[in-house]
Amino acid sequence: MANINYERLQGKLNILADAAKYDVSCSSSAGTRKNQGGALGDASATGICHSYTEDGRCVSLLKILLTNHCIYDCAYCTSRKSNDTPRAAFSVEEVVDLTMQFYRRNYIEGLFLSSGIFKSGDYTMERLVEVAKLLRTRERFNGYIHLKTIPGASKELLLEAGLYADRLSVNIEIPTKSGLALLAPEKSHDQLKAPMETVKEEIITIRESRKTHKKAPKFTPAGQTSQMIVGASNETDLQVIQLSSHFYKTYDLKRVYYSGYVPMLSDNRLPAIGTPVPMVRENRLYQADWLMRFYGFGAHEIVEPESPFLDLDCDPKLAWAIRHREHFPVNIQTATYEMIVRIPGIGTKTAKKIVKARKFNQLTLYHLKKMGAAVNRAKYFIATTGKNEHLAHLTRDNFRQYVLAQTQTKFSDQRTGQLALF
Repeated sequence: MANINYERLQGKLNILADAAKYDVSCSSSAGTRKNQGGALGDASATGICHSYTEDGRCVSLLKILLTNHCIYDCAYCTSRKSNDTPRAAFSVEEVVDLTMQFYRRNYIEGLFLSSGIFKSGDYTMERLVEVAKLLRTRERFNGYIHLKTIPGASKELLLEAGLYADRLSVNIEIPTKSGLALLAPEKSHDQLKAPMETVKEEIITIRESRKTHKKAPKFTPAGQTSQMIVGASNETDLQVIQLSSHFYKTYDLKRVYYSGYVPMLSDNRLPAIGTPVPMVRENRLYQADWLMRFYGFGAHEIVEPESPFLDLDCDPKLAWAIRHREHFPVNIQTATYEMIVRIPGIGTKTAKKIVKARKFNQLTLYHLKKMGAAVNRAKYFIATTGKNEHLAHLTRDNFRQYVLAQTQTKFSDQRTGQLALF
């Protein structure tokens, strides 16, 4: 291993870790890579993420750029070539050494590696792949590795990356073609989508191969993701959600991430410095995304063309229920599971409990509360055994205002800290 100047490395780490903080697509992964034969690390069923796993465990990973040098001049990016910012670049060996040193000290459980683009897409992607390859083959590291694919990289490099990384991601960046053309004229949606198609096709090929050849190599077992920046251009929530739906259906993405634009750069094409980060809007988009992935909602149901932005005062499921009172009240004793999960305040776990429990009992609001339902919202939309006096409000002209007033603290505008999904 080459001699490494750790004092100089610390300076690079400060710059490149800070530059990586705007990429949020490094959350729960559900990887399945296991530790075998005395190797280091284990990504099996750990849900490696930047904050918390699905079981509530806090984990961490080394999240850095290989370099913040870039040949592109995207208006929204702090690494754009015209930005006057300190520049740095890791060597392949430095990233490998950092990852192993941090892991052995129990600072991290994996690596999230992205990069600015220097020289060319292939030149950059080749080095990202080399990092993952050395970690897997030389260091025998079986922890979690997430690589960002580089626009313009060859198909061969993408296929090699998937053999070593648990997850690959391709950032679509700006949701609309017109917005991308304005803010990043050197890029196009077609160029950014091409790696998604390559990764999807190889995932399908390997999946089919493993049905007959159990020792066939794994290919990005935790799937692929993407990220969109919201608030940097004039896209609507309808456009964002429709694009996400398209990605899930066409490219079988595991997740789409939404990052509220942070006004850090002075540019007349961008919101002015000091403009508030659209945190509530970002959170509503995650809630809408959740509805598409787990609740059976179509993109066309969540946001309608007549009102192309999500309601910032309430979550999108409650907003849908208020707009479509013709579907309520729902009789939880007889309704289908698919309809029960559309009731505000009832999640998928509670809906499954309801379907099981109603076989043996006549359910009341008390039962629902015990099962975990947010009865303060659900009570306006369900019919249970006995009289539900709250249903009288369904026909009120000011029903929306009334319901929001009764759940005022839940939907307050919390611009600091993390907002809840539902």
